[in-house]
Amino acid sequence: MKKFISWNVNGIRACVQKGFLDYFNDIDADIFCLQETKLQQGQIDLQLEGYHQYWNYAEKKGYSGTAIFTKEEPVNVIYGMENEEHNTEGRLITLEFPTFYFATCYTPNAQDGLKRIDYRMQWEDSFREHLKKLDETKPVIFCGDLNVAHQEIDLKNPKTNRGNPGFSDEERGKFGELLESGFVDTFRYLYPDTTDAYSWWSYRFKAREKNVGWRIDYFVVSERIKDKINEAKIHTEIFGSDHCPVELQIEL
Repeated sequence: MKKFISWNVNGIRACVQKGFLDYFNDIDADIFCLQETKLQQGQIDLQLEGYHQYWNYAEKKGYSGTAIFTKEEPVNVIYGMENEEHNTEGRLITLEFPTFYFATCYTPNAQDGLKRIDYRMQWEDSFREHLKKLDETKPVIFCGDLNVAHQEIDLKNPKTNRGNPGFSDEERGKFGELLESGFVDTFRYLYPDTTDAYSWWSYRFKAREKNVGWRIDYFVVSERIKDKINEAKIHTEIFGSDHCPVELQIEL
């Protein structure tokens, strides 16, 4: 059984000050992924005994960024994707292991007024092609802050958020397209009807206290390994960011 964790830390340096290492050590994941690390190379030295570390930094300082910490050393590491225009913001790392691919992703936000929606759509198409190409040779597991609540059940206030970034028809449609191309949302596969299950809350209006949230952090796997999914969890009890960690347990 493998245990994987994904967490948008909204700045790893700040999160370390809020108990990140205690959680990291306690959870003892086989692979632990971060999104929105918000730093450049050399700005942190995380001592993670027994783990190989892979970081992808944005060119812009204090922005975006991803990381993967893995006990097993991968046979290959890919930073970004073939479409070079998507590789300046440190949003994607893919590891190749003998029997599967593993990727973590921090999907671009469409931004207020959907002013970045065109770029987001291009990203979605390129990312889907990246995953489909990997899936041709080995099953894929990917995780991260995908910046979309797929269905109305995935956020507290779907009616008032319709058309807003993260819940626009365009973004929801692209996520649906991705799943239709041979992938499974692990949490919804196990818990199709579970409500009030969120992974992100605004810092405003005591949203987390009231559980007025969105489920935008995912583990997604190739459809052909869905029967190997053992558990998918959302760790709402863990603080340190405006997101909480999500977990996948799978037989590999």
